Amino acid sequence: MKFTCVSVLAALLLSLPAAPCLLRAQDMREAQIQARRAKEELVRKAAAEKAEAERAAAESRARILADRTALVQAVSDLEAANGLLERELEGLNGEFQQWEQKEAEINEKLARTDEVVQELVGVIRVNAKDLDELIRQNLRTAVEGRPGSFLEAIAAESRFPGMDDVRAMAEAWFHQIRSSGEVTLTRAPLIDRSGRETEAEILLIGPFTAAYRSGDEIGFCNHSPSGGKLYALSRLPSARWQKQIRRYMDGRSEAVPVDISRGGALRQLTHERRLWEHIPKGGPIVWPILLILALGLGIVVERVFFLVRRRFDAESLMSSLRDLAAKDDWEACRRACERHAHVPVARVLGVGLMCRDLQREEMENALQEGILREIPSMERFLSTLGMLAAIAPLLGLLGTVTGMINTFHVITLYGTGDPRLMSGGISEALVTTMLGLSVAIPLMVAQTLLNRTVDNRIGEMEEKAVALVNIVHKNRRDT
Repeated sequence: MKFTCVSVLAALLLSLPAAPCLLRAQDMREAQIQARRAKEELVRKAAAEKAEAERAAAESRARILADRTALVQAVSDLEAANGLLERELEGLNGEFQQWEQKEAEINEKLARTDEVVQELVGVIRVNAKDLDELIRQNLRTAVEGRPGSFLEAIAAESRFPGMDDVRAMAEAWFHQIRSSGEVTLTRAPLIDRSGRETEAEILLIGPFTAAYRSGDEIGFCNHSPSGGKLYALSRLPSARWQKQIRRYMDGRSEAVPVDISRGGALRQLTHERRLWEHIPKGGPIVWPILLILALGLGIVVERVFFLVRRRFDAESLMSSLRDLAAKDDWEACRRACERHAHVPVARVLGVGLMCRDLQREEMENALQEGILREIPSMERFLSTLGMLAAIAPLLGLLGTVTGMINTFHVITLYGTGDPRLMSGGISEALVTTMLGLSVAIPLMVAQTLLNRTVDNRIGEMEEKAVALVNIVHKNRRDT
């Protein structure tokens, strides 16, 4: 404030004009008076302003103190409330932790329960699928019909299984168990071997085997799960099996053929091929083997016919010759041999009778010559038969080699991606081997039996020749 007054006075003095000194002095007094008055006024105003400022500051301090007190009280109240809230929060946190622990325990129990439920549902779905497949494959389904489709919905996971479904599944299982021990004879539609639908008498033996009788035709039938009908197998069983099935259907027998493999063995029997059905797959080597078979069979038939026609009871002839020689009736002996001239033994004995007047050694030589004369006709074609029996497996081996060559050629061209491309060569290799052995084995057996028969016949001729020599020389000594 002082600095302000001095500044104002200095400004006033400088603003005065240059006058005479008196006037200037008077003016200066007046100016001083005015300046003093102005100063006093300024001082008064400054004091008033100061007082007002102090009063305002005091009021501000009072308000600030009041506000501070209120704020301190508010802060104290807030701190107390905060402490209470913190204590409540601690209690809530402890309770929250307890609930979290309980929630974790419940979630763990729920997870274990859910695992058990999921495992149980999985078992139910698997059993539903197995039961549905069992019902579809059951032969009785074609006759009795198929139950509801709830099993398919459960197995396909489009339906959650309830207790009613579980009870229905249990009842279906028990029904399948009971039906597996039942034998039923009924009439039902059947797809016959020509593909036409007809009604036949059906014999159901549990879920295993089904047989039919349509008129005079008796055979086995199978079930088509896709069509839901019974169809007759393309190949009829043997006559013995047909007879057993007919007797069982008529109630005259307690035994009947049963396929416990649920049709697998019967289907294998249907697709089983006989030997002559494999022959066309053997390639060109098959025909020489078949030619050998034809030649061998021809030789066997001719030899059997030859030996059967010349079968003779040489012991009875020797008995009659012995009696006639005792009577010295050699002419009758000769006529007895001539009556059986188609038999080698009789012809050899006839040669001996013609040489009865010779010495023993010469007579034996003549009989041996007669025996040697008969041997070629008896052993005719037997060596050829042995040769054919030896050639047949060699041709089969040749077919095996050519078939494997074809197989490796196909592998070279197309690789091993498609086994059907190699099946032709493998089939040729195996079929020719099988056919060669099938031809060689019976031919070798036939040759062995024929050789044994011829040897027996030759041994019989030698025995009878020695007996004739003994008879002749005994009668010669007696005479």
